[in-house]
Amino acid sequence: MARRKANGLAKELQSTRRSLLSLDRSLRRLASMVAQTNGKAVGVQPQRKISAKARASLVLQGRYMGYMKQLKPRQKAQVRKIKEAKGVRTAIAKARELAG
Repeated sequence: MARRKANGLAKELQSTRRSLLSLDRSLRRLASMVAQTNGKAVGVQPQRKISAKARASLVLQGRYMGYMKQLKPRQKAQVRKIKEAKGVRTAIAKARELAG
């Protein structure tokens, strides 16, 4: 029985050693790829700066869409009409009321 445990332990150690060697090779390849890029991210574009007014507009749009997801089609149509007539803020208030 002791021999079986020792045999199983040896196999497990060998398997772990193979896994670690594979990981080491992968990390070395990755390191060489990173070194070739000179530390710059490949294919990543810098984020555009956005004005406070545009950010506020996106926040309102997100709220509006979040509430619209919760509504039934007839309620959505009602909120859209309010949005056209009275604006986004009023439409959000109505959608919140209908969703809650």
